Amino acid sequence: PAGVWFYSQGEGPTDNGVGSPQPEEEESASGVSDRRAKVIVVVLCYINLLNYMDRFTVAGVLPDIEQFFSISDGKSGLLQTVFICSYMILAPLFGYLGDRYNRKYIMCVGIFFWSLVTLASSFIGKEHFWALLLTRGLVGVGEASYSTIAPTIIADLFVKEMRTNMLSIFYFAIPVGSGLGYIVGSKVNDVAGDWHWALRVTPSLGLLAVILLFFVVQEPKRGAIEARPEHTLHRTSWMTDIKALCRNPSFVLSTFGFTTVAFVTGSLALWAPAFLFRAGVFTGEKQPCLKAPCDNSDSVLFGIITVVTGILGVTSGVQVSKKLRTRTPRADPLVCAAGLLLAAPFLYLSIMFAQASTVATYVFIFLGETFLSMNWAVVADILLYVVIPTRRSTAEAFQIVLSHLLGDAVSPYLIGVVSDSIKKSDSYMWDFRSLQMSLLLCSFVAVVGGAFFLATALFIEKDRHLAENYVPSGRSTKVSVSSVLI
Repeated sequence: PAGVWFYSQGEGPTDNGVGSPQPEEEESASGVSDRRAKVIVVVLCYINLLNYMDRFTVAGVLPDIEQFFSISDGKSGLLQTVFICSYMILAPLFGYLGDRYNRKYIMCVGIFFWSLVTLASSFIGKEHFWALLLTRGLVGVGEASYSTIAPTIIADLFVKEMRTNMLSIFYFAIPVGSGLGYIVGSKVNDVAGDWHWALRVTPSLGLLAVILLFFVVQEPKRGAIEARPEHTLHRTSWMTDIKALCRNPSFVLSTFGFTTVAFVTGSLALWAPAFLFRAGVFTGEKQPCLKAPCDNSDSVLFGIITVVTGILGVTSGVQVSKKLRTRTPRADPLVCAAGLLLAAPFLYLSIMFAQASTVATYVFIFLGETFLSMNWAVVADILLYVVIPTRRSTAEAFQIVLSHLLGDAVSPYLIGVVSDSIKKSDSYMWDFRSLQMSLLLCSFVAVVGGAFFLATALFIEKDRHLAENYVPSGRSTKVSVSSVLI
């Protein structure tokens, strides 16, 4: 490119200053300068934050939505389930497109569509709950176009510890955005006196995201930063990619482990504020929601906890993993396993202490969510170094489909249905007790997730070596590997 100088050995300016001057900043092998790459990560983080903020705005005003439409717990759970199902179904399509076409343009179109649909959902009347379900499902289009692709762009901009650091920043947006969704949703609802206004905040921010994405983000060369450009690795068919991923035990087992994380976070994300509100009504600390706006103070507190625990959890997960890598190459799956196994008992205690002590409940939620959040960046890192560059978007899509299919696509609805089936009468006591019993599933699932990550640790060294030294079938030339991931 114009203005950027590259020299082979023995050419160009020498130590005595002879030759053309070097520019202040050179492009890396990815085709993007280091400074530009960091700006791109900032933009991607902003969009990721916005995605999760929108996703959990509904959870922040759930009591108002239940009162407005007069719906049961099962139907309330569908609001999250239809969104996740749409997101899950479309992820493979965008993963396929992301491995083959310009990723920036795909994300621009998806986020613009998501913003319009979210805005449309804020004008739905009382008799059209089905329309709210439909629009929440369509929102999954935008999120699928982004979540499958954005991590692969970061992977093509950075390697080693810098990649880990940038992924950590990127995944900070998940808990921070989720927490802001609760806080902004509930506060806008309080000010406006109408939950519909809570859904009108993110669309305008989404349009700003499209502008930043179009003018700031630059498409990097796939795999070039690892000295393994995409023309060297070459693309294979989608079915070949899927077969290769299914034969990768580290990828498969870590995906199942991440599925349990999605199950637990999906359940808590939708139901925790409503559960805490019902606990307050049951103990007499709060008044029942008979007319809008409802008391959403628990949504605000849960949002703050989500933000703080997310930052602490992601940071501690990455730092512990870095230190443990000096002792064992199996550090990443072991950290993920420890996070889930430590989260399980604290989540159990938070659910069981809800009627006895509000303070104790929030303390246990804080500890449980902190340990649970240790997984986010580390799991993403595992995928990126056990899968070759030309299959990463497909791998992201595969992981999204499976983790949502068996995780947070089913868990909110399942928790609601179990709660409805346990409920013996229409009373405030059974509203609380039934939801309390159904949420105990989260602790059990967290333990299962820990087992999956322990199994991942058995294969991680072998699968990482195979990915780093991958030689395409039918080619005799060995792929050059001059960079070791992380």
